[in-house]
Amino acid sequence: MTHQLSLQTPVTVETVDALAQLVDYSLMNTLNRDPYATVNGDDHAPRQVFSGHYVPVKPTPIEHPEYIAHSSRFFSELGFADSMAQSADFMRLFSGDLSNVPEPMSKVGWACGYALSIYGTEYIQQCPFRTGNGYGDGRAVSVVEALINGKRWEMQLKGGGRTPYCRGADGRAVLRSSVREFLAQEHMHALGVPTSRSLSLYVSKTETVQRPWYSEGSREQDPDRMITEAVAISTRVAPSFIRVGQLELFGRRARKHEHPQAMAELEQLVLHLIDREYADVIDPQLSLNDKVLKLAYEFRNRLTSLVANWVRVGYCQGNFNSDNCAAGGFTLDYGPFGFCDVFNPQYQPWTGGGQHFAFLNQDAAAERNYLMFCTALSPLLANEADGLDELQQLVNDFSTKMQTQMEQMWAAKLGLNSFDAALFNELETLMQQTPVDYTLFFRELSSLPDDIGPLEKSFYRDLSQAPKGLEQRWVAWLAQWQSLLGKEANSDASSDETSELTRSRDEIVKQMKQVNPKYSLREWLLVPAYQQASQGEYTLVRELQKVMTQPYAEQSQEIEDKYYRLKASEFFGVGGCSHLSCSS
Repeated sequence: MTHQLSLQTPVTVETVDALAQLVDYSLMNTLNRDPYATVNGDDHAPRQVFSGHYVPVKPTPIEHPEYIAHSSRFFSELGFADSMAQSADFMRLFSGDLSNVPEPMSKVGWACGYALSIYGTEYIQQCPFRTGNGYGDGRAVSVVEALINGKRWEMQLKGGGRTPYCRGADGRAVLRSSVREFLAQEHMHALGVPTSRSLSLYVSKTETVQRPWYSEGSREQDPDRMITEAVAISTRVAPSFIRVGQLELFGRRARKHEHPQAMAELEQLVLHLIDREYADVIDPQLSLNDKVLKLAYEFRNRLTSLVANWVRVGYCQGNFNSDNCAAGGFTLDYGPFGFCDVFNPQYQPWTGGGQHFAFLNQDAAAERNYLMFCTALSPLLANEADGLDELQQLVNDFSTKMQTQMEQMWAAKLGLNSFDAALFNELETLMQQTPVDYTLFFRELSSLPDDIGPLEKSFYRDLSQAPKGLEQRWVAWLAQWQSLLGKEANSDASSDETSELTRSRDEIVKQMKQVNPKYSLREWLLVPAYQQASQGEYTLVRELQKVMTQPYAEQSQEIEDKYYRLKASEFFGVGGCSHLSCSS
């Protein structure tokens, strides 16, 4: 007897009723609820949470939601019909109203607690209770966890109202920050950088909040006035939203024996993380010790690769605390982020971030977060000296692994098979002394120019006005780089040398243009989009979404003229455009 085999047909989701049939709340079903939580989720006042992995929370809907945008690309990946984004029941759900969701969808969402570490130092004093038991998802409420076409996704509202972790804030996100996060997540995905994803963006037509922000043209470091802004909810999606800080919270409790279930809750959370994020690489038959060590190894690979990718595309996280570091190894929490214009190793978009989180210090910040990750895991290996030694060795080797990733990334940006330290060091110096636009420079270099003429499109200063000898150094650097490319091409040449070299040149251009984007989401591009959106006009938001989800593509001349250019001089030093103290 023979059996007819067939490919599984992907599920197409056209209604919230259809989505409801796919829900699978693994976090709420397998982890511990805060024993002092309310069953109905009416839990919106700040309070300490001493145990349990989550608190059931009913999100607070925004008033009179209006559709701004959704990610049609991500909808397509999920099998969602585009029409859903503007349907009444979908809009209700993802603007915070769970009161009428269909069975078996939960009418209550959840929020999670975590600890705070800044650059490898544990903090508790910013907690209003000064105990560390008040940190967590202050305005992020997860509302759906579902299995969709074989993948597990968690859907979380950003700006869904107060939770027990709100620390006295209003739990809202404003339109400005919501536009930034919505666009940035899909841009990062299109850049090939692991990230949470954007699902939808809705704004309230009537509800507003007060926020500190900059006066027009202000060059102050901190906002100088209070403004009224519309509230919005963006929905971000990921396999999970478990953070390094979350593991830290339970690791600290286990280390200090804060309650009888502390060690068990840490183990539960670690195993849940493995199931959610690492099931494809960690054998469930392994012992707990081996699972923990494998987790630490795999997270190190992901984290070092992630940071190298951030630098590749000119991204600075700005606030890379452990609570903003996803344990799944992807970009999370687009608060005071930025894409650099002028190349500057010390570029930092957030005025409160400090240079330890600056652009080319992100590898060191990642190492501190990795240390805190492994410290959180260590109680599970406390009785295994060999296991602790292996964990420490993984920490010790982080910088070597990170350096390897960075060197491979720089080589790829330069079209080389291997990293040349002398070539790169001179380039880094030249880029700062000129100075150059990071995105434009590497994109122009990707066309393999014969002279420095095309590169000058990326220069913020005319070389004729530059210090004596700078132009000659650029000429010498370009010749050295071309020589290295030629040597690599010659080493690959076959019998037909001419055609082989031509093919190699074409391949180098193609490879470089796949790692050096043409378009990046600069802050001065975002400002007019969210300013226009505040007037109820979303044309620029949708145009930016279209352009920035094709960042490597050659687009129309009109788009190139508008988005592929140097930052205008009048934008430098302007608050909310060149720097920001908050995003909210």
